[in-house]
Amino acid sequence: MSSRRDFIKKTAIAGAGISVMPNMSFGNIYGMADSKLRLAFIGVGLRGTNHLNNALQRKDLEITAICDVDPERIKIALKKIEEAGFKKPKVFGDSDYDYRNLLELKEVDAVVIATPWLWHTRMAVDAMKAGKYTGLEVSAANTLEECWDLVNTHEETGSHLMILENVNYRRDILAVLNMVKQNVFGELVHFRCGYQHDLREVKFNNGKQPYGGGVEFGENAISEAKWRTWHSVLRNGDTYPTHGAGPIAVMCDINRGNRFVSLTSNATKAIGLHNYIVKHGGEDHPNAKVKFKQGDVITTTIETAKGETIIVTHDCNLPRPYSLGFRVQGANGLWENDGDRIYIEGKSQPHRWDSDKEWLKKYDHPLWQKFGEHATGAGHGGMDFFVLNAFVESAKQNIAPPLDAYDAAAWSAITPLSEASIENNGEPQDFPDFTRGLWVRRQPYNWIKDTY
Repeated sequence: MSSRRDFIKKTAIAGAGISVMPNMSFGNIYGMADSKLRLAFIGVGLRGTNHLNNALQRKDLEITAICDVDPERIKIALKKIEEAGFKKPKVFGDSDYDYRNLLELKEVDAVVIATPWLWHTRMAVDAMKAGKYTGLEVSAANTLEECWDLVNTHEETGSHLMILENVNYRRDILAVLNMVKQNVFGELVHFRCGYQHDLREVKFNNGKQPYGGGVEFGENAISEAKWRTWHSVLRNGDTYPTHGAGPIAVMCDINRGNRFVSLTSNATKAIGLHNYIVKHGGEDHPNAKVKFKQGDVITTTIETAKGETIIVTHDCNLPRPYSLGFRVQGANGLWENDGDRIYIEGKSQPHRWDSDKEWLKKYDHPLWQKFGEHATGAGHGGMDFFVLNAFVESAKQNIAPPLDAYDAAAWSAITPLSEASIENNGEPQDFPDFTRGLWVRRQPYNWIKDTY
């Protein structure tokens, strides 16, 4: 790709140094300071379209290309783009690898990738090699090799990657992060988090609607049930850790003064998805014979270099209300998402919880104070606005994003490491150091500001 050759020529001298200073930028090679970011989308399914909707509200970018192998999703995206008054983008999707032709376009500066999980790393690697500023949906990688692919490609090319973890921008999470930075909880000790979400109607549908209505998956289904359910059939591990682990990793400065050291994981038996099939499709339905490998509740305990522990729970195959189960605990007190409660020694009545309402209001993050009203309709309670905004603003300047390739690798590594631990009866697994030792002196991102 000519764009890749030009990029490599421009960065050949500095390229060797990026592993020494991983937060560095090669400068504004696209000249985005006073012009519009030229953005492309690879994947315009439900998640990609959500990002597209938010992009179409902005005046500082152009949508120059879209790609999807589903013609219906292309039609939906083109209609939205036209109705928003944007120029018609170039369209790709004739084959699984047509996205590579999109990446050759000179009129693409940055790309948002929102495709099935198995395509995430390979598409992100190709995008970085093409010199594109890359936004990648979660999880970023499926294997340790893929985690290293993301880091190595970033370091070899100088192209930046941002993992688009929207929960990092949830209003209560940013308020609690503000508390952490202001030492409200004291020295941090313990965290809990996870993805506790009844996904049975996501993993099965009737082939006509994206959620529920039947017990089909794979080729007989549409949307996520077409591909996501296979991970529950074939894998036993925490396949979706970043909604919980991402926000906690930022709070305890993972890859920036701290790092994940090891984990242990255990899984329960797997009955939830089978029971759902039998209940809604009958014992004679072909899918009732499918044996699901993924345990219904997977519990992972992570140790950090600074001595904190993090319990991450994956609970998606049983009936339950939604919760990410956050707990942030330090020497002076703790906050728990479930129950919306907080306890701070010397501030709360002894041995009694406070409602977290006034605390979250007091420490409301500057981003939400400034953009909260605008973000409200952006999806997932507004946090989708903030994650795309951070990506666009970072890409316009071609600088390291708040959530970078090292974060994408470390958070996503929980999946293959949990699989290995479960396979070996809970045996501890060592985390690779994706920064190659530089976590010791990498500085935390400045999260407490009102820009992005």
